[in-house]
Amino acid sequence: MIGKHPFHAVGEKYARAVLDAADGLPLLIPAMAEELRLDDLITRLDGLVFTGSPSNVEPHHYEGPPSHPGTLHDPARDATTLPLIRKAVRAGVPVFGICRGFQEINVAFGGSLHQRVHEVPGHLDHRDDESQPLEVQYGPAHEVTLEPGGLLRSLAGTDRARVNSLHWQGIERLGDGLAVEARAPDGLIEAFRVEGAARFALAVQWHPEWKVMDNALARALFSAFGGACRDRAESR
Repeated sequence: MIGKHPFHAVGEKYARAVLDAADGLPLLIPAMAEELRLDDLITRLDGLVFTGSPSNVEPHHYEGPPSHPGTLHDPARDATTLPLIRKAVRAGVPVFGICRGFQEINVAFGGSLHQRVHEVPGHLDHRDDESQPLEVQYGPAHEVTLEPGGLLRSLAGTDRARVNSLHWQGIERLGDGLAVEARAPDGLIEAFRVEGAARFALAVQWHPEWKVMDNALARALFSAFGGACRDRAESR
């Protein structure tokens, strides 16, 4: 809701990253699962970015405990994205998950989530300080170790990268058929790919869309996604 009316919205930073770094045309897909006819929709898509959001996946989708009071949810988005993710990967549509999108893809493949990572023994506090300016909130927060043989390591040309960190939730159990691409210093999974996917199918817990053109790895990620989308478009 924005005011008293329901809205379907997307952050400009995601649209700008698709436009500038992926060389694509960003279009919003409304969270209206029944009306969209997802099987028909898939045939029209060149690629999908599952963005971050203030809301979290409802825990009944991964048999998790009830959410902490005050947690924001978006059941219409869950009803749209979770089946759409599976259909897209099966159809060879490139998929890129960011923050909530990262968590959605994990849940779509049968994984589960920690709802409050900072309360899990042995884990860092991965939240941002919302009292700080955006440049501080989205600034580099910690290193991630990039897994040998992974797409991220090949794009980065190194085994480590510094990323921002603005999340409460994180992966508890990795979904079936997903392969770890990066981990935080506390071992938390920060990126994964869908093994066996016909085209780009990768997700990251951090926010590469933030000032994407100022970060070499972020640019490379969106460029690789854009290239896969163009390949999909040509194949159609």
